[in-house]
Amino acid sequence: MNFSVHPGWRVGLTGRNGSGKSTLLALIGGEIGPDSGDFQRPPDWVLAHVRQEMPALEARAIDHVLDGDIEFRRLERELAAAEADHDALRQADLHARLDAISGYAARARAAELLHGLGFAHDDAERDIASFSGGWRMRLNLAQALMCRSDLLLLDEPTNHLDLDAVLWLEQWLRRYTGTLIVVSHDREFLDAVVSHVLHIADQDAEIFAGSVSHFERKRAERLAQHQVLHERQQRERAHMQSFIDRFKAKATKARQAQSRLKALERMTEIAPIRVESGIDFEFLAPLALPDPLLVLDRVDTGYAGRTVLEGIKLSLRVGERIGLLGANGAGKSTLVKLIAGSNPVLKGERRENKGVSIGYFAQHQLEQLDADATPVQHLQRVEPDLGEAMARDFLGAFGFSGERALSPVGQFSGGEKARLALALVIRKRPNVLLLDEPTNHLDIDTREALAEALQDFAGAVVIVAHDRALLRSCCDEFHLVEEGQVRPFDGDLEDYARLVGRKQAVRSSEAGSATTTRRDERRERADQRSLLAPLRREIQRIEKHLERLESERGEIETALADSSLYDGNQSSRIAGLTSRRARIALELETAEEAWLQAQEQLTLLA
Repeated sequence: MNFSVHPGWRVGLTGRNGSGKSTLLALIGGEIGPDSGDFQRPPDWVLAHVRQEMPALEARAIDHVLDGDIEFRRLERELAAAEADHDALRQADLHARLDAISGYAARARAAELLHGLGFAHDDAERDIASFSGGWRMRLNLAQALMCRSDLLLLDEPTNHLDLDAVLWLEQWLRRYTGTLIVVSHDREFLDAVVSHVLHIADQDAEIFAGSVSHFERKRAERLAQHQVLHERQQRERAHMQSFIDRFKAKATKARQAQSRLKALERMTEIAPIRVESGIDFEFLAPLALPDPLLVLDRVDTGYAGRTVLEGIKLSLRVGERIGLLGANGAGKSTLVKLIAGSNPVLKGERRENKGVSIGYFAQHQLEQLDADATPVQHLQRVEPDLGEAMARDFLGAFGFSGERALSPVGQFSGGEKARLALALVIRKRPNVLLLDEPTNHLDIDTREALAEALQDFAGAVVIVAHDRALLRSCCDEFHLVEEGQVRPFDGDLEDYARLVGRKQAVRSSEAGSATTTRRDERRERADQRSLLAPLRREIQRIEKHLERLESERGEIETALADSSLYDGNQSSRIAGLTSRRARIALELETAEEAWLQAQEQLTLLA
């Protein structure tokens, strides 16, 4: 494969599960080397990526996040050593360098990251060991975002996030000034974040400018044209082969037959379109459809005697599609478990109609799969009288065809386990379907197949998901779970995004003020009284000017890299872009020199 990524690009890495996205990300991150060919990355670039595992360390959450800013931590250690040695000049120099990298705001920045990713105020001081695996992954993500990196690599960053955190992460990544490469199967997330798409298929990679939706439209058009060419070539090949078969033994036609045989051998095979997903499943018709299916009448519920939700009033009717909204920890999964019958009714009444059959999918069910059993064996445990042939036929619609249906589940990827768990739920023919984050680990094709199947489902559906495409296509109404209450949400997902944005702005402001230390306050007051404040303002002005110039240069580089620019008579535009790029280079050089001079003065004064 051949491709280039330019500085400042935000690239979405797409392709089916197993196509090699994570392997390519490991190559770019330097974890593995190329088997052949050449891979280059600027050697001075600072790289940030999310660690996939983290032990239960006895360290505070905020300290773990701060470790992501390597230079800040190094300067902290050097400053502590200088203070121990009573080296005043060294301390002044280190204070100036900390100020230059906004080191005095580092803790406020770390707190903002934690709050944006859904952590409560008190969580910043908790030990890492007290968090579950999913929350530790969020801590690792916060640490990667804390790094002032040139290249940020993210592999499925939304898998452990709720919708509120996904919306916040989108905004953060859109402001990120470095180069981003992100693997995700969440189309709306990628559309909001990326400027380019790098698609992997058939062991090759192609890069496109624009969103994932734009790329998919263009690729569909190209594949349709490709299919027409393939079919025409197949007709030509059949015609030539027929001529060769008929006349190769006739002396008068032998030379022509040989000529056509050589032409046939030279003909480049145009491969047919490969269906990128073998997933095309549907829900079996429920055995009964009583109405209403289930009623919650002023119900309180929770855990271990602690009330989490109060006064819930909900009536599930045939054909209803309800999406649950709310921050992580607000009680969405608690409500789903109450509907499923696995959470206790502390007060009020939960009534099931006769004939109700509940199908419940949640991520913990993937961990409960028998690693030594095959998909066929799992299905036969659900339906003991089901023969192997019928079991394999049913599982084939979920991508378990051939020997894969007879392979141990322990060898499966997360996406395959999720598909199997869904298959087991569907086989029970439920009339109430409860889905708690069903799209984690599923690729785009499988997500779309699930959405299409849900649209035809005859019963009632309740969904908790951070995948907005699934919520949009399947839900007719939304309920907001917040502050111990469940109530209808009068709005759509855009309204909810605006609500989340307002709340996050308030939380970020509170987090920043809560984490300001006394030393920071004293330093800010001293700066206001000294000559350092105007100098620092000048440095900030120059830095903003540099950012604008870098951003404009990135836009010009993107425009010059677009192949459509060179189609037709656009020489004047090309010349204009090239000239502006040269002027920006001179302006950058001048601004950088001014920044260096200002920094030298600041160091002397400090």
